[in-house]
Amino acid sequence: MDDTNQDLKNSSRRQLLKGALVGGAVMGAPGVSSAQSLLVQKNGDASAPIAAYVFLTPIEASFVEAFVDHMVPADQFTPKGTDLGINIFIDRALAGSWGKGDRMYMQGPWSVGLPTQGYQSPLLPSQVYRAGIAATNQHCESLYGKTFDLLDTSKKEEVLKSLDSGKMVFEGGLSSKFFFDIAYKSVVEGLYADPIYGGNSNKAAWKMIGFPGVIETNARNIVEYKNNFYPGKVLGIADVS
Repeated sequence: MDDTNQDLKNSSRRQLLKGALVGGAVMGAPGVSSAQSLLVQKNGDASAPIAAYVFLTPIEASFVEAFVDHMVPADQFTPKGTDLGINIFIDRALAGSWGKGDRMYMQGPWSVGLPTQGYQSPLLPSQVYRAGIAATNQHCESLYGKTFDLLDTSKKEEVLKSLDSGKMVFEGGLSSKFFFDIAYKSVVEGLYADPIYGGNSNKAAWKMIGFPGVIETNARNIVEYKNNFYPGKVLGIADVS
């Protein structure tokens, strides 16, 4: 694939992620104290904290890292997904109340619902993620002899399109599209969430779309800076706490 085609793919993917902001949220971010306490020091240096996984296994973490880096590749607008911390956001969400289905009705009956009917599965979101990753890796190993994270860019694209279309068949009845939809939405949320929850490092995604953050004057700014560059400082929860 030449550089021009790759740039076009990256641009299209980023526009798709931007467009997903129109939809509603699907997961609840972990508590602030929880996210802040789950940090370890790199090489014992307190000035260089790195996040430790609390839900994802090493194999699952490799899948998620490859997935978020493919969906959010580095370009002139933002760093790649793992540099933005989207993988950490997903890990925290899966370990937290959203992953445990705390606010979901989980009593059944279970049937294929309409998109307007919300979450329809006997599996918790964390179970969907875990089963979906295992099934996708199994598919990749069967077809390519490698797990998803070890595939080249073009093969990753093929796999994700197969998931998105629902053409990939998982054993056990889980819909591959259902898994992809949840994983895709979690990438979008990790990209645009407040940085205090693990993703959107340095508020890079907010800066990319001109979102000023949590400041109270946002309503006025929308009018004043419509279709123009926002020159003010972008603020997150931690900045005003």
